[in-house]
Amino acid sequence: MLKYLVKRIARSFVTLLLILTIVFCLLRLMPIEGYFPNFDKMTEQQIQVGLDEMGLNDPLPVQIVRFFNDLLHGDLGTSRIYRANVAVTEILKDKVPVSIRLGVIAMIVSLLAGLPMGALMARYKGKFFDHLGTVFIVCIQAVPAAVYYLYIQLYGTTAVGVGLLFQINNPKYWILPVISMSLGNIAFYAMWLRRYMVDESNKDYVKLAKAKGLSEGKVMFRHIFRNAFVPLAQYVPTAFLNTVIGSIYIESLYSIPGMGGLLVTVVKKHDNTMVQGIVLLYACVGVIGLLLGDLLMVVLDPRISLTKKGGDR
Repeated sequence: MLKYLVKRIARSFVTLLLILTIVFCLLRLMPIEGYFPNFDKMTEQQIQVGLDEMGLNDPLPVQIVRFFNDLLHGDLGTSRIYRANVAVTEILKDKVPVSIRLGVIAMIVSLLAGLPMGALMARYKGKFFDHLGTVFIVCIQAVPAAVYYLYIQLYGTTAVGVGLLFQINNPKYWILPVISMSLGNIAFYAMWLRRYMVDESNKDYVKLAKAKGLSEGKVMFRHIFRNAFVPLAQYVPTAFLNTVIGSIYIESLYSIPGMGGLLVTVVKKHDNTMVQGIVLLYACVGVIGLLLGDLLMVVLDPRISLTKKGGDR
């Protein structure tokens, strides 16, 4: 287990290096206006002096080495457009907690709604509740998310009694964004848990449990649900990433002062340094989520070995 963990951490580190290097190089291809708030009013000489001061006229390998050296010291650079001459870390420290809070609440709602739905659909396979859940899943999967996001905002603001401008300290303003972010994961958990539970219900240990006289409900929820949740557990940490990423559109839609809305804003303003810092955070969360997913499977089912050749990932 320790050997596998060390190997995965090393791979994750290499993956992050590659992602950051590619993003760094791509941003260097962007127009230089993203480094000067008053680009239209600057002379060519002033622009060149500014590029020299930022080291952007140095060879690309030198810039990359400098970037990673600053990164090791916790320096993500300085915003040039969004908030001129303000450190990226200073800006993000107020934005990240909002996105994380929104993502965590949405993930909890997704688990509390999606898992029972999937379990009940499997329990009553082919009956009314199963058909009703299937209709919900098909609708969520088939309809573009942006469509029902807009409908939720259009009719939900009146139903809940909130305005269009988000108020972070008013719990009522969190209801619609959380619902919007939860629907996709609710459908995902329900669909796959139902499938895994139906597959488990045909195995020999289930037939043995029923032969011993255990009730249908006890077999379904004490045995089948426990084993069916194991392969689904690896997606839980990654689902948190997907929830936070999904907030890019939702935060902009509801004017939420989080990281997703910030990313949209800095991309529009061509603030390359800010884009670079936010992509770094998303990449870290994604890589860590995949690693935690594998470890969570082992915790829930110690029979799983991540180091054997047959189950190498």
